[in-house]
Amino acid sequence: MENRDKINKQQQMKILIIGAGGTIGKPVTAYFSESHEVLTSGRTQGDYPVDIARTDSIEMMFRETGALDAIVCIAGEAKWAPFDELSEDDYYVGLRSKLMGQVNLVRIGQHYLNPGGSITLSTGILADDPVPQTTSAAMVNGAIHSFVQAVALEMEDSLRVNAVSLGMVADAYEKYRDFFPGHNPVPMKKVVNAYVRSVFGKRNGEIIRVYG
Repeated sequence: MENRDKINKQQQMKILIIGAGGTIGKPVTAYFSESHEVLTSGRTQGDYPVDIARTDSIEMMFRETGALDAIVCIAGEAKWAPFDELSEDDYYVGLRSKLMGQVNLVRIGQHYLNPGGSITLSTGILADDPVPQTTSAAMVNGAIHSFVQAVALEMEDSLRVNAVSLGMVADAYEKYRDFFPGHNPVPMKKVVNAYVRSVFGKRNGEIIRVYG
C-alpha cells in the first residue's frame, strides 16, 4: 500500500484549466479534479481570474499559479453574424480573444510548464465544416489549427501543444441545434476524453477532432 501511494503521489499533476466554469469546462474540470490538483481560471470566476484577450492579464495569472504540468484552455470568443454585417472590429473580437488569446497562452505559458508538460487549446468543427454566420469563428479556428501544427515543431523541454476540436456538444444542443441542422451532438463523455487524450497522451501538434 505504501508503494502504491508513492506511485500515485508521483503521478499527480498540477493542471490549470482556463474556462473551467463553462459548458465544456465544468465536466472536464470535474474529471481532472478526481485525481489531480486543478487550478481554475476564467474571466469572471475561478481561482485565478484572467482575460485572455489581454497579455498583461495572462502574465499575472501565470505569475500567481507558478509552475504547472498542464495548461488547458476552453475559452475564447468570436463574433457570429452574417458576413455582410461583420465589421472589421467584429473580426478583431475573435482575433484578440480566441486566436491571439490562445497563442499568448502558449507563448507565455511555456515558461511556466515543467519539462514534459502540455498545453491544450480549443477550437471547433467550424474550422472544417462551417455553417452560415460563422465566417469569423471559422477563420479563427482554422488559424489555431495551423498554429498548433507549426508551434509543436519548436517546443523545447519535451513540451507538447495540441488542440481539441469539438462538434456541437450534447449539453449545448438545445441552444445551438438550429445553427447545426443534421449534426449529431457529441456526448459529454467523448468531450472529456478528448482533453484527457491531449493531457495524458504523448502526441504533439495534433488536432483532436470529435465531431459526433
